[in-house]
Parts: sequence; C-alpha cells; structure tokens
Amino acid sequence: MNERRARADATTPPVLPDYGGACLTSVVPAILARDKEAPSWLPGPIHGARQVALLVLDGLGWDQVCGARAVAPTLSEGSGGCITSVAPTTTATALTSITTGLPPARHGVVGYRVRVHAGRPDDDGEILNVLKWRTGRGDARRTVPPTAFQTAPAFGGKAAPAVTRSEFASTGFTAAHLSGARLVGWSVPSTLVIAVRDLLAAGEPFVYVYYDGLDKVAHEYGLGEHYQMELRSVDRLIGDLVQVLPPGAVLAATSDHGQVEVGPAVRLPTGDLFDMAEMFSGEGRFRWIHARPGALHDAVAAAEDAHGHEAWVRTREQMVDEGWFGGGLDAEVAARLGDVALVAHAPVAFLDPADTGETRLMARHGSLTAAEVEVPFLAWSKS
Repeated sequence: MNERRARADATTPPVLPDYGGACLTSVVPAILARDKEAPSWLPGPIHGARQVALLVLDGLGWDQVCGARAVAPTLSEGSGGCITSVAPTTTATALTSITTGLPPARHGVVGYRVRVHAGRPDDDGEILNVLKWRTGRGDARRTVPPTAFQTAPAFGGKAAPAVTRSEFASTGFTAAHLSGARLVGWSVPSTLVIAVRDLLAAGEPFVYVYYDGLDKVAHEYGLGEHYQMELRSVDRLIGDLVQVLPPGAVLAATSDHGQVEVGPAVRLPTGDLFDMAEMFSGEGRFRWIHARPGALHDAVAAAEDAHGHEAWVRTREQMVDEGWFGGGLDAEVAARLGDVALVAHAPVAFLDPADTGETRLMARHGSLTAAEVEVPFLAWSKS
C-alpha cells in the first residue's frame, strides 16, 4: 500500500465521493442501462454485454489492486479503473449505495453504528449496529423495522438475484439493503461459482454477488501475508467465475471500500470530549460525537485542539455543505448522526468504549483518505 495515500494531514482535503459520476452509486444504474448510455468509466467489456454478474469484493481498495499483480494476475488484468466509494467508507453505507443506486443522504444508512429513537420524550436514543441490526437491548428487527429504516428497493425494483452468504438471509441489514431481491445463498466459494453459473445459464440479465473474505482477513491480520494469500484465493474465484460465463456474459467487480493499516494505533477521544458527549457512534476512523445541549462549540474546539493533527474535524452541517453524503439530510436521517466527527487522516482509530468489537482490528476503513475511498471497477469476458 502507498503509505502517502493512507497518511494525509490537516492540509490535505478529504477525497470526496464523485456522486453522480464514477462512484458506487452509479455502478448498478450504469450496468442496467448499458445498452442506452455508457459513461466513459464503465469498463469496456460491459458495453453491449447480454448478461452481467457484478461481484462485490468487500475490503478491496484500488491501492490493493495496484499492488496485486504478483499474487492476483487475473484481477490485475481486468479492464476498467478506479471509482470512488461513499461517505463514510463503511460496508453498511457503501453496500446500500451499490444496491439502491442512491447516495447516503437519500437511502439513510449513514454509518456502521447510528443513533435511533432520538427525540422521544426523556430519551436520547440508542445506538443501532447496522450490520448486526442490534441495539443494547438486543435484536432490533421489531423496534427498528429494516424496510422502514431504508425504503428504497434494490436494483431499481427489478427483483434481481443476489448471491450472498446463506447466513445473511435472515438479517436485518439484508432486509434493508436487498429489499425485493431474490436471495441465493452460498456457504463456500465453490458453491458461489455454481450459483452464478446456474443463474446466468437460466438467462438472468443481471446477477449481484457478494464476497467478504478480504475484509475479514484485513480486519484480523492487516494487509500483510494473510491478506496477500486471500488475494490469491480471490484471484482464483474471479478466474473460476470467468470460466463459467456463457457467451455474451461479462463478470464485473467492484468493492465497498479500501483499507488502511492501523494496528495498535488506537486511542480514546480526549477526556474533555467525554464530558461534552451524550454518546458516540460511527466507527474508529469516522467517530461521531453526540454533543450535550449547548456543548457543540466547545466540543469542536476540544476536538481540533486534541486531534486536529490526526483527523479532520467537521460538524454534520459542514459535511452536508461540502457534499460528503450526496445531498441534504432530512430530519430523520440527520438524527441518526452525531454533531461533530473525528475523521482520521493519519493511520489511527478512535475508540468508543461501548463498541468492544472494534478494539483489536488491524486494518480499518471509514474515513475519506484516498486509500479508503478509491476502489476498483473492473470487468472480464471469457476469451
């Protein structure tokens, strides 16, 4: 990985998503409309393809692709290039933008951990873990109905097949970001290949495929030899998928976000911020502070003073004005976010004591450095 791209500084601006252009929000709409209009960033093999299988490889940044030729030659030879993820560069937000074709401001899945039930009398709300669809009270599928939380159908309402891990079928997040899709489960990569082969052979014009191995390995082991070995496996998976393509079909691949090696460089926000906060949300590289009434100005000043050398400090309103989320936020979506955020530009992470699952991750994402925002959009056809 290019260390310069992972380590920005306070004078380097965030890499903002290219909403409406070469961005994850445009991938599925561009594929579905490939016979009508083809933007310049759409990989060549997709133009005029009879069928397209879109493989989403969780946790594969453009930096990792550029350094992968020795271990992943098939991946490296794909046609296409680099596009942008969304803000924050986190799985829950990015996958929802891929499947719905909408920016976070519109679909409302604006983070990994977001506040819900805010505004109730004598209740500051609680934090929903979107991937697990749980709050501190447990399973939240009844108290936070997924299809009410995120109302846009997947894939423009076309009921396309979505090939994903079998255990994800009943989750709240699947209901939220794959609403209306036809779920096809897989348990090991070989069954994923067979599922895609059979769907394409049956004439499906578009097949969505999700694989999460790279992200799991990066979180547990970082971006070293374990990640490189998983890239070898992904390369074989791509090769196997290409081999089962019927005539006129194309395999495309993208990712939800890149990665930054953080290792043990984790810390709590300054103690002053704890005194000013009702709660924290978000994740380590995009940590939201929910300020106590009247404390916002002091929280911004304390965050700048303690962490401005390693993070961009922005209020929610500043982010909206700068276009981070792809538009304005309605009141319900705005209430899911904090008031001010620490968005790491150095390879560090900011912990929330209420989120114990984050304490030992080696590689991370969420921020708007180039290493996290820039992802591949590639394609292959069968020779």
